[in-house]
Amino acid sequence: MNVSPEITDRLLRHLSMPNYRPSKPKQIATELKLDADETKELRRVVKQLVLEGRVVYGSNHLVIPAGAFEGQPDLVRGTFRRAMGGGFGFVRPGDHENENEVAEHLFVPPGSTMGALEGDQVEVRVRPSRKGSGDEAVVVEILARARRQFTGTFRMINGNASVMLDGTPYKQPVSVGDVRGLPLTENDKVFVEMVEFPDDDGRGGEAVILERLGSSTNPEIDTLLVMRQYGLPDAFPEKVLNEARAQADAFNDCSVPEERKDLTELLTITIDPFDARDFDDAISLEREQGRWRLWVHIADVSSFIPEGSELDTEARNRATSVYLPDRVIPMIPEIISNHLASLQPEQLRMVKTVEIEILDDLTITHTEVHNAVIRSDKRFNYEQIDGFLADPDKHRDSWGEPICSLVSNMHTLAMQMRKARFKAGSLSMDMPDIKLVFDSMGKVKGANLTENTESHQIIEEFMLAGNQAVATWLDDLDLNFLHRIHEPPQRRKLRSLQLFVRDIGLDVGTLESRFEIQKVLDLVAGTPLEQAVNFSVLKSMNKAVYGPQREGHYALDMQHYCHFTSPIRRYPDLTVHRLIQKLLDKKKTPDDPFPVLLKLGHHCSDMERNAQQAERELIQLKLLHFLKKKVGESLEAVVSRVFADGIDARCIKLPVDGFLPVTSLPKDRYRFERQGQQLIGYREGNRFRLGDLLTVKIAKIDLQERQLFVDFVKNHTASGEFKPTASKKSKKSTSKYKAKRKKERRESKKKKKK
Repeated sequence: MNVSPEITDRLLRHLSMPNYRPSKPKQIATELKLDADETKELRRVVKQLVLEGRVVYGSNHLVIPAGAFEGQPDLVRGTFRRAMGGGFGFVRPGDHENENEVAEHLFVPPGSTMGALEGDQVEVRVRPSRKGSGDEAVVVEILARARRQFTGTFRMINGNASVMLDGTPYKQPVSVGDVRGLPLTENDKVFVEMVEFPDDDGRGGEAVILERLGSSTNPEIDTLLVMRQYGLPDAFPEKVLNEARAQADAFNDCSVPEERKDLTELLTITIDPFDARDFDDAISLEREQGRWRLWVHIADVSSFIPEGSELDTEARNRATSVYLPDRVIPMIPEIISNHLASLQPEQLRMVKTVEIEILDDLTITHTEVHNAVIRSDKRFNYEQIDGFLADPDKHRDSWGEPICSLVSNMHTLAMQMRKARFKAGSLSMDMPDIKLVFDSMGKVKGANLTENTESHQIIEEFMLAGNQAVATWLDDLDLNFLHRIHEPPQRRKLRSLQLFVRDIGLDVGTLESRFEIQKVLDLVAGTPLEQAVNFSVLKSMNKAVYGPQREGHYALDMQHYCHFTSPIRRYPDLTVHRLIQKLLDKKKTPDDPFPVLLKLGHHCSDMERNAQQAERELIQLKLLHFLKKKVGESLEAVVSRVFADGIDARCIKLPVDGFLPVTSLPKDRYRFERQGQQLIGYREGNRFRLGDLLTVKIAKIDLQERQLFVDFVKNHTASGEFKPTASKKSKKSTSKYKAKRKKERRESKKKKKK
């Protein structure tokens, strides 16, 4: 095979570098900055070198120099990610000291994790999957622990002081040695540091108690418990606060700096939740002949956080603000986030502004980014804007004609953009957030789901436009920066989703395009099946992450996309702002190296995931404490998931899932039928399927497992009292599906007769 000597030489030099880590040919091509033709040639070169024995293929076609890993090319190092339940996990290949490759995650089956926990650095041996599909990995060594400190419940077991750890797969207690002198009682919540980690079965663990958090029966310690469990930071170090105070002292909010564009005369408003604490985005919009001119103003946080400063190091470590039900853990001190960089009305504020010129057909003809100064004219919350959209005339006297006209124009343009986005293939699959309701004493008294109303959608469309405009500009300049990446779903996951939706009676295609997936979402919108199907669609998708790779955003159907619009609460946005500043300052080499950004992207993605898990965990914990006083009460619920051993039922008035074991169903012998996602008994009426409306009774609250258990009272759907009302689209599609199946059966019978 004749191959390019130049590409061969460049590849071998690259493989011999000390910091090279096993990578796929596609990633090597990116690092060598090869064009499409050269990338094809690189693949030929790799194949030739494999034939010659000079390189070998590792798992998932990772390219490895011959002799690496002492003749064991299937040993790979990476970061472990434990799946929720099931005892299995995944490993993201890459040396944590210098992550320089992008590779597929390796599946680690149950019993092969060696007790590894979320974020641990591990070495795995790759082998063919026991199920005969692809590869799987076995952890052979845990190189470094991501966490050594955990929360748990103190117990005396057979005279030995022990702790049941929270948020880990370990079912057995860990020993905490001599605790004499500590004011501990049974079931107290404690904070511990591990001395010896348990194995896969949870045996052999040992820890020391660092802190008594409080009684497990006291819901007030929930927040502290989750903060410790997920390693969330508390107060800022004094040296960080001192730098923030110095920035406040130096800030001049009385005049517009000469180097900044003066946009203070533009009519500008902010729209945020009524309880928002930071205001980092504002909008201006003007109507011109045949076109719109949109300004997306974002607080210029980078001007207050010098790169490499104590402020910057702390923000980088935190990577994201964490929004817990009863408090916010900010990424940067409040003196900046709630004051200097907060776009308050009638105050001069420094911003990075994206100016976008849009024709009536939504063609973007010009984009420009400014260092600017604005003065917000009015602060609105979502409820106020929704009220205006429902009855504009009611607000004209109090708001004035200019602002009313601005809001009307914003609504017109945003809805046009939204309609076009979905028509082009963007997916609408966001699950509503749960918002807890507290009483005057700070205790939970209820919860509700947030609605994605048109006021929310206005801001969403303009933020998407700003993010996309910035990413397109930076990509056109061929610069490295943190993109917001959402990879297309894997085909096997789409096949599973296709089987699922067909099993519940929906007529669908192959689900290989966004349009087919969106059709499924439309079919179940407003029906009892909506939540179950939306959850299944989300489950089939990859998680969005940060990284320098230009892989686009699948769900948004955007080739160029990054996060630019929230530098107060997301570190990746702050890095994009800094890159923009370097471009405006005409720096020769403004961007960071690819490997540096790759590592930073992994860190930011991991911290975002950790924050989301902490928020979900605390909401669940607070709801369970609330429901603990209501054991024995009945609730209405909709079947959201069906398993062989029971049912997940989503409560209607309180957005929480309860598990209904098959043993609590009416006495019968039940079989699980995947087709139709249902449990079916032999007695008439004993059928339970997705979307059924049930009455259930709160049976037990397990705070250790963070689980609500319910007992069966009545199935209203099976008794005929309630029938799921599908949308017209759903009914039409389902009837088509049944007719099609009927026709297939007739044709099959004819063939058999012949």
